[in-house]
Formats: sequence, structure tokens, C-alpha cells
Amino acid sequence: MAGKFEIYKDKAGEFRFRLNAGNGQTILASEGYKSKASCLNGVESVKKNATSDSLFERKQTASGKHMFNLKARNGQVIGTSQLYDTEASRNNGIASVANHAPGAALDDSTAA
Repeated sequence: MAGKFEIYKDKAGEFRFRLNAGNGQTILASEGYKSKASCLNGVESVKKNATSDSLFERKQTASGKHMFNLKARNGQVIGTSQLYDTEASRNNGIASVANHAPGAALDDSTAA
């Protein structure tokens, strides 16, 4: 199954996107955007940058969990992962984003 970007409005009224794998699991989530156009630009940036391994920032939290950020070429974070128990599962998450993002469909729940 193919991946899918979902665009939605959060409780604060900001636009956000999340990338879901074919099984429906969220593998990347965005920050809040003031405009829908900016949110859509974020989706396009993920599609464009997800296959560049060097743009994934691998991190470990103070509690020992693992996560990653996908950054644009200008260094700005465009998406953040969930927390993973192991480095290997985090790396699988990165591979999943790289695999699903480029051809992912768009599901816009904000459309009128």
C-alpha cells in the first residue's frame, strides 16, 4: 500500500500535515503552519528531500528514545518522527519515509 499525506487543522487553527505509511501508521508529522499554502509547500519539501539520507537528523532523547527530523536543504526542520525504542527501529522509520513520501497521495480534510 502507498503512503499518504493528510492535511488537517489543529485545535489552534493551524494547518499541519502527517505522512502515513501504507498501514496507516504516522511516520512523520509537521509543525503548525499559519496558511494552507505554506503547509502544502511543506508537503512538497518532504517529497523532494525524503530520499536524501543526509537530510535526516538522527537524535536520541534524554530518556534514551530515538527519533529523527527531516530537514530542508536550508536546515529548517520540515518533519519530525515519533519516538522509537531502538536505533534500528528509528532507522526503519527513516527508510519508510524515504520509501513512502515521494509518491504519496494527498488527503486534505480542510477542503470545503
